[in-house]
Amino acid sequence: MPVSVLIADDQALVRAGFRAILETRADIKVVGEAIDGLDAVDLARRRRPDVVLMDVKMPGLDGLQATRRILDDAPGAPIAVLILTTFDLDEYVYEALRAGASGFLLKDAPPEQLIGAIHTLAAGEALIAPAITKRLIGRFARTAPPPPHSAAALEELTPREREVLILIARGHSNREIAAELVLSEATVKTHVKRVLAKLGVRDRVHAVVLAYESALVTPGA
Repeated sequence: MPVSVLIADDQALVRAGFRAILETRADIKVVGEAIDGLDAVDLARRRRPDVVLMDVKMPGLDGLQATRRILDDAPGAPIAVLILTTFDLDEYVYEALRAGASGFLLKDAPPEQLIGAIHTLAAGEALIAPAITKRLIGRFARTAPPPPHSAAALEELTPREREVLILIARGHSNREIAAELVLSEATVKTHVKRVLAKLGVRDRVHAVVLAYESALVTPGA
């Protein structure tokens, strides 16, 4: 089945440009276009796309608020939000992650990068390099209040799972974690899945956010 995509942007030319790119692909199907955040929430509820391409700056309800509503409205549903913006600012990336987005891409990215991003998110992965994630969280999590459930969630982790989470937060890949802890990659993947499930987060990027905001890992450590 092709990946279903909802495009949310207040500029008609931008929406048309994205649709033109995506409709050249047999493995991607555009299921709707939203003209603002409220429209995106409504269409996501009715169409249930695999991926939402979400503009940050829109009138009325902006992309970050719309992202929160879409994901709150469908807890556990496989809807991934890819934030698209012309603003290359860490603040937008971090707030997008806190809103629940799984990826961040500039609007002037080449078409092949957009296509790759959509498939990455549809496969349940996040689209932010570990080094970038570490920089962002290290900078902004210092002032963010810890999520109310974070302490209890961390208590559910085994000592090994806490080790895995710390290494994830430090930007390690599964292969690097396996080498560090002298484990197989398959075992690491199992630990990562259990960590995400126990923390109640969508992907490893959001696990990193929680690890920093709960002070399990501190900037510069």
